[in-house]
Amino acid sequence: MSADTRSTATASPRARGGGWLPTTVDRRVRVFAWLSFLAETIIIGTGGAVRLTGSGLGCDQWPLCTPGSLVPTPELGVHGLIEFGNRTMTSVVGILALAVLVLVWRMRSSRRDLFVLALVVLGGIVAQAIVGGITVWTGLNPFVVGFHYVASLTLVCATAAFLVRAYSTPGPRELAVPRWYLVLTHITTLVLALTIVFGVLTTGSGPHSGDDGVVRQGFDATILAHVHSWPGYALLALVVVLLASSWALRLPTRRWMVALLAAIVVQIVVGILQARNGLPAPLVGIHMVLAALSAAAFTVVVLRMKRPSADAR
Repeated sequence: MSADTRSTATASPRARGGGWLPTTVDRRVRVFAWLSFLAETIIIGTGGAVRLTGSGLGCDQWPLCTPGSLVPTPELGVHGLIEFGNRTMTSVVGILALAVLVLVWRMRSSRRDLFVLALVVLGGIVAQAIVGGITVWTGLNPFVVGFHYVASLTLVCATAAFLVRAYSTPGPRELAVPRWYLVLTHITTLVLALTIVFGVLTTGSGPHSGDDGVVRQGFDATILAHVHSWPGYALLALVVVLLASSWALRLPTRRWMVALLAAIVVQIVVGILQARNGLPAPLVGIHMVLAALSAAAFTVVVLRMKRPSADAR
């Protein structure tokens, strides 16, 4: 047996045992992490399309689309295709999340942060699929639909957090901003959460129910729209203060604060336009995706408030 043959024979069991998996964060991990983040964002858009086109019950069964059929039948028309397309995206995000988990498997001790985040994302997707089924079983109950959106937004934030940690030096971390800045940022987190919650309630009371037969939750959408704007403007003010402070003090959050402010300003403009034009479906969909991207940008800001500790450096 030649040396090359012996080498191949020795390497084969190791390769079969997962020796090909990375032991440090490499390009494969980062590429699949980005794909996972993009897929989680896209599924919010496809989920919004389901609701905004009245296709929420395009497939009126779960996990099947119709009794006896996993895929939509011609009788369901375009609504069935739209709803099934969104369900297909769930498989895509699941496969990508599983790929990320596999890629960090050999780092589960050295990069426990990445391993835990990968587990959270994959588990969250499984839970999301179940919530999606409950959404169909309850006939698009507005509260369940709202929870479904918030859960999707949370997964976008989790994949964003994974990306931040994947590009960061592993090991202990220390605070890189003044204590008052940390406190103000966490207050802003609460205001952002309130803005999103009231936005979900407002949409749940509006005209886009996902199906003509869905009973709305009984709130006055006009009043809720005003209530939704209050924490929205408070959020804008807080972000401006944080942005100005971060640049004045040369904090590591400053560039992402610019991105966050830009996303919030665009979000406010879209919100005003949709309110003044009778809530056109495309603008509502853009508003939903921008909310997720704003939350993701804020997640990055929060994680940037710490840096590798002196010991790690």
